[in-house]
Amino acid sequence: MTNPQYPAQPGYPQGPHYPQPPRKKKVWPWVVGGILAVILLMFGGCVALIGGAANEVAKAEEKRNTAASAGSEVRDGKFSFLVKGVEEPVTVIGTNDILKEQAQGEFIQVHVDVTNVGNEAQHYFGSNQKLIDDQGREFANDTGAEINVNDHLTEEINPGNKVSITLVFDVPQGTVPAAVEFHDSAFSGGARVALK
Repeated sequence: MTNPQYPAQPGYPQGPHYPQPPRKKKVWPWVVGGILAVILLMFGGCVALIGGAANEVAKAEEKRNTAASAGSEVRDGKFSFLVKGVEEPVTVIGTNDILKEQAQGEFIQVHVDVTNVGNEAQHYFGSNQKLIDDQGREFANDTGAEINVNDHLTEEINPGNKVSITLVFDVPQGTVPAAVEFHDSAFSGGARVALK
């Protein structure tokens, strides 16, 4: 029995004609494309995150390097700082023969009021503060010399309370102090105030 619509072809069995099954679509290009898209999105997110973090660091650095005008109160973290005066340089600090300090260059003393503007007690450390000269050089606080002019090297200040302290910096003779950089902790961003 032959199908009159389709002529018989040699080598093929005759019978009813069934439609061909649909061809399977290849999935692997979609999988590879999806993986690449995820990688690109992750890379783009990392770039955006790093770019945003770098922008914030640049803003913090600019703020830290920009000094408030002399006589201004500045804040860093839970402390506010107000410079009350700067003494003329001296080469020796202290009257006690055991504690007296001789400067490598000369001592610059900066009188400061430190106020806790936070909601809980906070420790103040003089060693976190820096002097900046007119050439942009940073000088560390001399805690050995500071013993002679302050009752304590560290002070716990309760909220709303204020302490008056003197910062001491050992600098080369002839150094012109330009600003002080204040920090409420060793890891804070810092805030600068001009001395003149």
